[in-house]
Amino acid sequence: MIKVDKLSRNYGNFAAVKNVSFSLQPGEIVGLLGHNGAGKTTIMKMLTGFLEPSSGSIDIAGKSLESDPLSARSLMGYLPENSPLYPEMIVIDYLDYCAELRGVPAAQRNKTIQNAIHKTALKEKALEPISTLSRGYRQRVGVAQAILNQPKILILDEPTNGLDPSQIQHMRELICELGRSSLVLLSTHILQEVNAICDRVLIVRNGELALDAKLNELHHSNRIFLKTNQAAEEINSAIQTVKNVRITASQSKDDAWTHTFALQDESLDVESAVANLAHALVENGVRIFGLHPESRDLETVFAEINHSMEVAHAA
Repeated sequence: MIKVDKLSRNYGNFAAVKNVSFSLQPGEIVGLLGHNGAGKTTIMKMLTGFLEPSSGSIDIAGKSLESDPLSARSLMGYLPENSPLYPEMIVIDYLDYCAELRGVPAAQRNKTIQNAIHKTALKEKALEPISTLSRGYRQRVGVAQAILNQPKILILDEPTNGLDPSQIQHMRELICELGRSSLVLLSTHILQEVNAICDRVLIVRNGELALDAKLNELHHSNRIFLKTNQAAEEINSAIQTVKNVRITASQSKDDAWTHTFALQDESLDVESAVANLAHALVENGVRIFGLHPESRDLETVFAEINHSMEVAHAA
């Protein structure tokens, strides 16, 4: 549906986006995650044709954004970070204006607008000036204009930025509803946002794509932690019968040891490895203060990526 190949964008000597590649498929809700200034908005502006790449290519459902921009953009709906609303206009008039700009035939326009108003729960505000709306309702108007053409691809830049908790929950529910019929790509710097509504994440760091993974894959870990009162030599002796597990690090504090084990084969079941370790340790009289697999989540992975890239840049 979307294929990005070696995408870059430079501003003079500054590289805002560096050689980014990824592919997105129908039925996905994908979070584009990163710190402020990481390059998320620049990537989205290039995907929607508002910004020309310095190099690389963008393919939208088999259509080149460079050679056939109108056809490619007709498949997309876009909510910019600062939604371009006209505050003096009435909501329904604004949506009618946007529908005309999008080429919705006059005979279908009323039905199209009613559908967008229904999906974004704007019925009670449809006849009010945009200037009188709260931030949450303005965001809903922005989403409504983005779905007028019933797009196959919906791109949302910071859709919950500035919303209160109740408005954030409503926006999340709306995005999940829209994701049933469209590919949704949303940018955010809020980890909880991605956890709540996305099934895949792209993490951008300093303009580079640092991670592309499904959320359920991020929880996999090949590390196990043991807390005991015995040093590594004694532990290694006790677990000789346990295959494909070895100690990679040990720390001592207040007469207690914390040992980190790594599975040598990442296809192995970490829970089974924990059970095998526990059995061997108990059989050999080792006191276990704590034994558990590493708990990984999006926050852990995000911290690891930022730390590793900071170390790499420092080197």
